[in-house]
Amino acid sequence: MCRNIHTLHNFDPPATSDEVTAAALQYVRKIAGTTKPSKANQEAFDRAVAEVAHSTQHLLDALVTTAPPKNREAEAEKKRARAIAAGRYAG
Repeated sequence: MCRNIHTLHNFDPPATSDEVTAAALQYVRKIAGTTKPSKANQEAFDRAVAEVAHSTQHLLDALVTTAPPKNREAEAEKKRARAIAAGRYAG
């Protein structure tokens, strides 16, 4: 379930709010043990996603590094190469 959470720090351009929210959603899904909460739990689930996304954005804004920003396309290519080498690439 959490394979979709990716490193968001130190990219050029910086992580978008959609990427931060997607990571928060995956995290909350993993913690809750479900991909779709019941109607009774939907409000708590949505609130948790918003709070995790908010905290994640604050963390990303506060982190500092002297390393040069990573290139998204180069990192995606490295990930594809690792998946191919491991026999997991289907695209």
